[in-house]
Amino acid sequence: MSEPVFAVVGHPNKGKSSLVATLARDATVAVSPEPGTTRRARRFPMRIDGQVLYTLTDTPGFQRARAALAWMKQHESNAASRPAVVARFVEQHAGEERFHDECELLRPILEGAGIIYVVDGASPYGPEYEAEMEILRWSGRPSMAIINPIGQPRFVEPWENALGQFFRVVRVIDVLKAPFSAQLELLRAFGHLAEAWREPLDRAATALLAHRRRQRENAARIIAELIAATLACYETRDLGPEADPQAYAAALEKTYRGSLRQLEGRARRAVEALYGYENLDRTEVDMELLETDLLSEESWLAFGLRQRDLVAVGAAGGAVAGGAFDVAVLGASFFAGTVIGGLAGGALGYFSSQKLAETKVLHQPLGGKRLRCGPTKNVQFPFVLLGRARLHHALVAARTHAQRTGLVVDNSAASSTISDTDKRRLAGIFGQLRRYELGSERYVAAVNELSSQIAHLLEADESLSGSSGG
Repeated sequence: MSEPVFAVVGHPNKGKSSLVATLARDATVAVSPEPGTTRRARRFPMRIDGQVLYTLTDTPGFQRARAALAWMKQHESNAASRPAVVARFVEQHAGEERFHDECELLRPILEGAGIIYVVDGASPYGPEYEAEMEILRWSGRPSMAIINPIGQPRFVEPWENALGQFFRVVRVIDVLKAPFSAQLELLRAFGHLAEAWREPLDRAATALLAHRRRQRENAARIIAELIAATLACYETRDLGPEADPQAYAAALEKTYRGSLRQLEGRARRAVEALYGYENLDRTEVDMELLETDLLSEESWLAFGLRQRDLVAVGAAGGAVAGGAFDVAVLGASFFAGTVIGGLAGGALGYFSSQKLAETKVLHQPLGGKRLRCGPTKNVQFPFVLLGRARLHHALVAARTHAQRTGLVVDNSAASSTISDTDKRRLAGIFGQLRRYELGSERYVAAVNELSSQIAHLLEADESLSGSSGG
């Protein structure tokens, strides 16, 4: 075989298909709480850049292991004959409904696959499993066991004691939620089953780490371009000479808010697709931070700067230098209800203001008026956008392809802190994006620098959650 192949076997409904989906990173693996979902052995190669690193074979669960083992015992002559007896069993019973599942799961093993035996650490150990483990031992193939603690792992220790008598390697891992680092550790453990597998699986782990780094860097680029786009975003409406701009302000505000949400939504979907989750059903809870209201007070409070950060960061971003704050011609403040509170007077008053953007009336040279909303000069806004993007990325990066429920976005994801130095550096970049001409050499350099800074933050977030692989 050109790459290691593993048959994932065990009792029905113990997490076999979930393990295959997680390690193959393949959402097409049939995963269901109903036993008997898998009826045929099916191969799932793990590919990166078109190269197969290893292959996992999803198999049906044992149904009549005791009867199968009884047949094998009747036909064995000594221990050396046992692998041939297993092969003879499959040959003689192929096509029989009675031993359909046993033949399906044993066939890839006889073809040279390694064995990964999966059990449920929340269920008590019983002698009915010994017939399964004995059949696998008779095959003579390298094998390891995985204890999948479904629910409460109350029986892990008895399982470890029993499995250690049949398998060289035993690991405990939640196959549904296994972090990336645990997946890599498992791959390396597979490599210890056979000397011929060690080098290709070490190479596979290295390739996965590099691929993960590229995913993180690409996600950082998406987030950087999102922030740059929102800082440049504005909406206009042309009016006649006699039109009252006040009558059109609310509608323009709504259009502007919608444009910002669309930019964020597209970035979210791009990050999800980057990790292989197209058309992911995303649900917000509690504060409804991501989809429902980009500009809610809860978002400012959850992701904005602290009061002590505002002056230093605002100055670094050039928020008030040169009178950068515009005065609204119409005298209307957008989102006046979203106040973080407390700060007033002088520069602090400007920095604590929760106006997202001003509405201005621009007089046209040939007559008429142009009403414009944005772009935002709010100091807090890009930090809020970045914080929300980091939360979303952390949840997506920690997700496995065995999880079929929607993505629930809440504050459960770990997020690394941003140092004061990095806050000032980020504020400086945000200020550059506001000042430099779109597409200019300096503008592109600022976007590149922002992408690099965000990549470091995403790496720290993943290290904190244990999903980076390190």
